Amino acid sequence: MQNDKHQNKAKGDIGEELAAKYLLEHGYMITHTKWKYERFELDLIAEKGDFIVFVEVKLRYSRVYGEPWEAVNKTKQKKIMISADAFIRNTKCMKEPRFDIISIIQENRKTEILHLEGAFYPFC
Repeated sequence: MQNDKHQNKAKGDIGEELAAKYLLEHGYMITHTKWKYERFELDLIAEKGDFIVFVEVKLRYSRVYGEPWEAVNKTKQKKIMISADAFIRNTKCMKEPRFDIISIIQENRKTEILHLEGAFYPFC
């Protein structure tokens, strides 16, 4: 069990590094990584133009279980939005929030990155 947790963290770190590099190459400024609120964590927080962008990163090594972005279900979205709200309140951020997903597949020595801008929106 401990080994699985360590492997998942290592995989998450790799995905977040790839996503951060991708965002920087596309004109984003990374302001925070692994920002924690209570028991939740925001993978990456970036800025571009008038937006504060909360980025959830998902990395998989195959499509056997579907696309990585499909793992960001309503429950995960709610946790991200709760954390984003706390971030905005704590930092008094005045930029418009946006919720993106960076979906990464690393398979056969090839890396595919899909950036879904505005992947989901706050819901009641």
